[in-house]
Amino acid sequence: MTKDRESLLAGYRLEDQVGFHLRRAGQRHGAIFASYMQDLTPTQWAALVKLAEFESVSQNLLGRETAMDGATIKGVVDRLVKRGLAATAHDPTDGRRMLVSITPEGLDAVARGVQPAAAITEETLQPLDSAERRLLLNLLQRIA
Repeated sequence: MTKDRESLLAGYRLEDQVGFHLRRAGQRHGAIFASYMQDLTPTQWAALVKLAEFESVSQNLLGRETAMDGATIKGVVDRLVKRGLAATAHDPTDGRRMLVSITPEGLDAVARGVQPAAAITEETLQPLDSAERRLLLNLLQRIA
């Protein structure tokens, strides 16, 4: 590396950056997820699991519960509705609010997906022992 490039980078190495490793870990997890759940995306799965917890929830709250912005959760909900896994209705007390609920087909998808979802987590964390797994999850929660 030339002196000019050394001064330009000022000791910065991509391989030492947290974002680089988070992205690589996310790519690995995404590939594992896709190998187990060919018919659902991670965001669709997250929304379905949260919908299974609630009888009915506003689209806005569903987005907050799943860490998705408004545009993302709207697209996810639209795709789930199109597939018959969720249903939407206007809130009778506030017509501006959209309520989302899980359908019986959505509940079936969750029931079928829980075991593969647990296997996805297990395979993603496989290189770590149980103490490292707890530490990683704790640290990720602290920086999220």
